[in-house]
Amino acid sequence: MTNVVVVGAQWGDEGKGKVVDIYTEFADDVVRYQGGNNAGHTLVVGEEKVILHLIPSGVLHQGKRCIIGNGVVLDPEVFIREITNLKASGRLADDSCLLLSESLHIIMPYHKRIDIAREARSGAKKIGTTGRGIGPAYEDKIGRRGIRLMDLADPEVFARRLRENLEEKNFILEKMLGEKPFSFEEIHDEYSGYAEILARYMADTTLILHRDIKAGKRVLFEGAQGTLLDVDHGTYPFVTSSSTCAGGACTGAGVSPREIQEIVGISKAYVTRVGSGPFPTELLDDDGEKLRQAGREFGSTTGRPRRCGWFDTPVLRYAVRVNGLTGVALTKLDVLDGFETIRICTGYEYDGKVLDELPAKLDVFEKCRPVYEEMPGWQTGISGAKTFADLPEKAQKYVKRLEELIECPIMLVSVGPRRDETIMLRNPFA
Repeated sequence: MTNVVVVGAQWGDEGKGKVVDIYTEFADDVVRYQGGNNAGHTLVVGEEKVILHLIPSGVLHQGKRCIIGNGVVLDPEVFIREITNLKASGRLADDSCLLLSESLHIIMPYHKRIDIAREARSGAKKIGTTGRGIGPAYEDKIGRRGIRLMDLADPEVFARRLRENLEEKNFILEKMLGEKPFSFEEIHDEYSGYAEILARYMADTTLILHRDIKAGKRVLFEGAQGTLLDVDHGTYPFVTSSSTCAGGACTGAGVSPREIQEIVGISKAYVTRVGSGPFPTELLDDDGEKLRQAGREFGSTTGRPRRCGWFDTPVLRYAVRVNGLTGVALTKLDVLDGFETIRICTGYEYDGKVLDELPAKLDVFEKCRPVYEEMPGWQTGISGAKTFADLPEKAQKYVKRLEELIECPIMLVSVGPRRDETIMLRNPFA
């Protein structure tokens, strides 16, 4: 029995959806353990592109149990829309295959309005939030003011908690942010309708996971965003509001660390970032635009163009360390097909010194300049490769060099967006 955690090893958007989709074949349960609909997983199944924001990627496989854990903040409208779209495409025929933790927190309309208003007032200090209400929802969770799914499903508790919260939220909206307040009725009526639908999927998911693991079933835990966006270990304050690292799988799903055997970090063969914050290898030239266009680097949630840059070794070594990665899945190697020369950042130059590791202080990291080594590109298409030996020799050398620099084995190489455009070097479930 093996249980596997999949985490983003950079700033998110690494291609976790595809990797989770591939690994789901070997799992019984697939669990989303943190984040909200501020992240999206894009999957290509045959000629069809499927974008999911909340429901685990495993939903594309018949008979797999998909769980949204207590560490997630859930927007009911988005969740219901995803269910509707999946059913319309012939998926999710059995509702019992999808479960919601009774303890997850609900994103409310005031969370979204506060999120957007704060960002608009931030000026040059913008974080780059998606405006989906994720941060304010987590604030209420930590501040013990949140409304959980079990609260939403109880009419008396929901009405009481909503009235209490609106007193504070309307004060913030009107007096501090200059925004329109909410009436109790407009939220209560809408969300009471949502409660009837969500209640069908509500369960004690921590107990279910405990029983499944005890019975020898295999569990795949999937996160959103990436290591450098972790609220504790990322480039704070330019981070998300949840624990994106591997430890978040335990707290966000309610399982013991002893139940995790493999931790796979997903990394692009280059780097991207959405939103503000330091990014030493960012390319603001033709190479950066070439990466963006070849990699179709536009957010699946917002459509925003992603910032693009060369592979950053210190970032990956940091991800290996804080997550305890047992392997790395390297995605989008094919995006580098057209480059004559490829650069790898091996360290940073700061104040006349070379740093081998990620600096903790944001103002230092912002001033770091990449130290590069160069490798020749292979300048030929690789999407048809079925084994590592099928790759051009220069592409093989690039992958092996990354493996040496990050000091962690590369266990999967993606050479295209489709499921079958993948080279699996080691199966974490084997």
